[in-house]
Amino acid sequence: MAQVIIAVLANAGGVGKSTLSVHLAYEVSKRKHKVALLDLDPQRSLDVFCGLEAVEAENTMTKVLAKDFKGDWVLVSAWDEARIEVCQGHPSLADTSNDLVVRKRGEYTLADRLHKYPLPHDVVIIDCPATLGMLNVNALAAATNILVPIQLEMKAISGAAELLEWCINTSEELQLDPKPSIMGFVPSMYDEAIAMHRQYYSQLPAIAEQLNVKLYPKIRSSNEFKNASAHGLPLHKYRNKHPACKDFKQIADDVVKLIKSK
Repeated sequence: MAQVIIAVLANAGGVGKSTLSVHLAYEVSKRKHKVALLDLDPQRSLDVFCGLEAVEAENTMTKVLAKDFKGDWVLVSAWDEARIEVCQGHPSLADTSNDLVVRKRGEYTLADRLHKYPLPHDVVIIDCPATLGMLNVNALAAATNILVPIQLEMKAISGAAELLEWCINTSEELQLDPKPSIMGFVPSMYDEAIAMHRQYYSQLPAIAEQLNVKLYPKIRSSNEFKNASAHGLPLHKYRNKHPACKDFKQIADDVVKLIKSK
């Protein structure tokens, strides 16, 4: 059975990739589905968001992408949730990225690993680094679907259009068949009190329609996200009555539909 593999991609840092990855994983797990979170970011953001201790490279995604990987995935449970497991990131992924450039089938390494040594989860969510290098090429080649978080500022919005173009061109260069589907744009860190946010948010529906991409409801800005991650928790576990917990519902609903259609 085919597996849903979602790459959370953006070509800039600090746009909410890890926030989206973690909260989406939690929402989907609440619907009784098993989720694997793969951290491709050398800055290992998921360690912070999932309250995990840093580990040696041989217990991370660095090992998965190494030449001698034999399918012995190292996965740790997040927040004692049996349905959510994480393969952690590590700074050595930056060196791995350089190694993949010169390796045969370097672009397809992650896809090959997931094909030859499949994970038993209903969905795999890949938290990607902020640069469109070889690690993100690997995420694109492995993914069935792509989510693009967008910050509400001009540079980020124009960057999202460039990212879509990169996805299309890279998919063609890699001769991906089928090509990963763009699930949609996710406006992130929206603050109603900021005029610029309101202005750009009002322009997003037309931009999404022009690019033929679904636009998800906004994820609001809240200090409680920072407070929750400081405790290594998703907002749902930190303050489950907070209204922002509901911001991920529609995306999770669509992921569950994808799982059921596989």
